[in-house]
Amino acid sequence: MGAWWPVADVLAFLAGPWRVERRVRDLSGGGEGAFTGVTVFGPLDGGGLLHEESGDFTWRGATRPATRTLRFLPGGEAGTAEVRFADGRPFHDLDLRTGRHVAGHPCAADLYDGEFTVRDADHWRSVWRVGGPAKDLVLVTDYAREG
Repeated sequence: MGAWWPVADVLAFLAGPWRVERRVRDLSGGGEGAFTGVTVFGPLDGGGLLHEESGDFTWRGATRPATRTLRFLPGGEAGTAEVRFADGRPFHDLDLRTGRHVAGHPCAADLYDGEFTVRDADHWRSVWRVGGPAKDLVLVTDYAREG
């Protein structure tokens, strides 16, 4: 769809703080929401990065604080990462060496299909399409490096 910006080492690229803007659309119910906040990728004991996201999520007119924590560990090949939930469960792999990566994650009866693209040294995006018996969502998250 366009030119992506290759990333030789995903962990080095992600390190530090990022501004986050996420749009959430419920395709079955028509609802729309938005998250704005910050994600900090800080050093993790033993290697990798701790992803700590915090901000405000607005859904159906109500705004609430929201947080999320993930672990980005060195992947099986140089420059890649293995993404895990805060409790250590596997989430997905991440390889941005071409500037684009597609990943999937089965979650109970739902399937999460993700696409990650890097625009330049300071901007990247994730798009998750979530489908299943109870969910029909699209989540588009734009990241812009702070500082």
